[in-house]
Amino acid sequence: MNPELITILKNNGLAIVATDTLYGVLGNAQSEAVVQRIYELKGRDENKPFIILIPDIASLAQFGVEISDAEKEKLLQWWPASLTVILSVAEDKQEQFSYLHRGTNELAFRMPHKELLLELLKETGPLVAPSANPQGKEPAHTIEEARDYFGDKVDHYEDEGRVEGLASTIIRLKDGEITVIRQGSVSVF
Repeated sequence: MNPELITILKNNGLAIVATDTLYGVLGNAQSEAVVQRIYELKGRDENKPFIILIPDIASLAQFGVEISDAEKEKLLQWWPASLTVILSVAEDKQEQFSYLHRGTNELAFRMPHKELLLELLKETGPLVAPSANPQGKEPAHTIEEARDYFGDKVDHYEDEGRVEGLASTIIRLKDGEITVIRQGSVSVF
């Protein structure tokens, strides 16, 4: 594990890192300033929330997400995996996390199956991780492509060669009901 990368992310810097799917722009999910910086960097639609990478189920509580024991059991069956799960933010926490949910009152989480990334998350805590590209452009598959997009506007680039991951499956888990939003590399049924 690169100690410089951990220090940068813990100090609210931005890093381009290979996730379990593609290269992503990683930043502290609990910093409104960091999240806003990534929106500006990517030129991203302000109403489109980011995926949050988490190291464990307990991290959900840090974002005002309350799940039933049955939902927790379901998540533990699936995760870690290339599966993004959209969960509701508790009503009394919606304002606090509006910088993340962007008015949807829901947040999307993934506990990645990539061991190095899980280790990083255990050190840094939850990270937002949108793909490494400006909105409307092809996601970066190499560090060189990411550098071409962002140059010195990112604090650190972690080169892991060419990344050609499959998109994650996205589901919504609400009131015990599962809705598939996008079928990707993981099947939940």
